[in-house]
Amino acid sequence: MIDKINVRVYACVVKDKKVLTLFEEYAGEPLMKFPGGGLEFGEGITDCLHREFDEELNVKIEVVEHLYTQEHFLVSRFRENEQLLTVYYIVNILNEEDFLILDPCIEKTEWVEISRPDNPFSLPVDKIVFEKLKEKFL
Repeated sequence: MIDKINVRVYACVVKDKKVLTLFEEYAGEPLMKFPGGGLEFGEGITDCLHREFDEELNVKIEVVEHLYTQEHFLVSRFRENEQLLTVYYIVNILNEEDFLILDPCIEKTEWVEISRPDNPFSLPVDKIVFEKLKEKFL
């Protein structure tokens, strides 16, 4: 039974037709994902992005535009009682020289070519967002 909702906010940093991705293990499963995370109580959506980039990657961002909000019902892959709602933005990193992985859960970062023929994401909404990036930047 669904009894919780989890609002997730993510960002696509695009540079030279590549998008920044994070690699981490979650619930014993390797994941490639966009930077971002869970909205905290009392926090605005873009405030969440600023906090996540500061906490995880030691950088400040500029929110450029909204890219996509999940439109369908989705149960969390990791918690069967939890409904997810995900929102994605396009952002720029303002101080790239300070980029440093601070979150011990993040194994590495990688710039992924948007033009690649396959879709490398495993999470269903990330897959949609990668296709949206192709439409927008190619």
